[in-house]
Amino acid sequence: MAVTEPARVAAPAVHEGILRRQSMRESAARTYARSLPIVPVRARGMTIEGADGRRYLDCLSGAGTLALGHNHPVVLEAIKKVLDSGAPLHVLDLATPVKDAFTTELFATLPQRFADDARIQFCGPAGTDAVEAAIKLVRAATGRDGLLAFTGAYHGMTEGALAASGGAEDVRVTRLPFPRDYRCPLGVGGERGAQIAARWTENLLDDPKGGVPAPAGMILEPVQGEGGVIPAPDAWMRRMREITRARSVPLIVDEVQTGVGRTGAFWAVEHSGITPDVMVLSKAIGGSLPLAVVVYRSALDTWQPGAHAGTFRGNQLAMAAGTATLAHVRENRLAERAATLGARMLARLQGLAADHPCVGDVRGRGLMIGVELVDPEAPAPDGSPEPPPAPALAAAVQQECLRRGLIVELGGRHCAVVRLLPPLTLTDEQATAVVDRLADALAAAERLPHRRISTGSIH
Repeated sequence: MAVTEPARVAAPAVHEGILRRQSMRESAARTYARSLPIVPVRARGMTIEGADGRRYLDCLSGAGTLALGHNHPVVLEAIKKVLDSGAPLHVLDLATPVKDAFTTELFATLPQRFADDARIQFCGPAGTDAVEAAIKLVRAATGRDGLLAFTGAYHGMTEGALAASGGAEDVRVTRLPFPRDYRCPLGVGGERGAQIAARWTENLLDDPKGGVPAPAGMILEPVQGEGGVIPAPDAWMRRMREITRARSVPLIVDEVQTGVGRTGAFWAVEHSGITPDVMVLSKAIGGSLPLAVVVYRSALDTWQPGAHAGTFRGNQLAMAAGTATLAHVRENRLAERAATLGARMLARLQGLAADHPCVGDVRGRGLMIGVELVDPEAPAPDGSPEPPPAPALAAAVQQECLRRGLIVELGGRHCAVVRLLPPLTLTDEQATAVVDRLADALAAAERLPHRRISTGSIH
């Protein structure tokens, strides 16, 4: 289905002036603004309107932050209620009715076996700070220093979080293979590949000459997002839990992007049924506002007052918005809705491979979907059965999507995975429009000449 470029209904002067000033004033470290040259001025649900009058379907959702989309009425009402009440907006870590309501609602959504024996630490308002807190927590509780992490991981941009992410070189972090069907690091894939990856982990920890002393913890994502939308097999997740529990290694699960219904369960750990020792939560729990917490098993609560703090760990508006979001997702069974609609979108996107050889793989869980693009005419590297990734094509698809009023993200090892993170509130019609526009953009991008671009991810 061909989708034309959204009509321009306003003069571009304001739009272009803002973008020009941004490029002159902001850091070279800016990311999304480079590939998405839009100036949002209004937004509702899944729709963003730019300063130039163009409208877009937003499949970025604040990198997964907007579980209910933009400016959902229940979120706005919750914020307005706090503002109208005269309640203090900044209270450090003091107890307030707003915080109590948020903690109560959050614990009501957590797996019961975990919530029954859990403590919560409010962190600085970014997921990366919560990751830092989780790492500090297990190091303090165990008296050990090392950390187990996985290839392809992404846990944030601060020092400790980066050290646990793919591509880091921190010698205190031991890198383990994350199982993948497509581009399996062990050349096997499927259930057997996951079994071998688990066996490698177990052997490394038990080998007295393996060079890996007993670690303070293991950190993993139930679905690697920035790594290319790679769901961890449920059986492998259970095996990681068995391996860590048997060796008294705390298991940290990073649910910053997978939480609050995103994967088709309220929390992604529910797919495998495991009970972690620590969960790192951010993004959607703040209902579009900055909020990050660590929830962990009470036995780990050994650190001293002030061992981890932050001036803005008492964000009252975010807690109110988060409470409303958590309750709305729970009461309206939006996680189940994400599972159903996500499966439908996956099936349609997988059908594109028949007509587009450049679609190497389509994967995901719930409304966390990735389409990996490849160069089918190039020789496979090192005898691999998969063609090499096509980052230039992915970048072209992203721009063609934008022309058709669809905002998507790129990710993966070589920035060749088109990522979809629509809000859990998207309608059947919107889901159809997303797939139609992406298919049309893919066809258009295939017809363009492509230049080679850097294979490093910019997000």
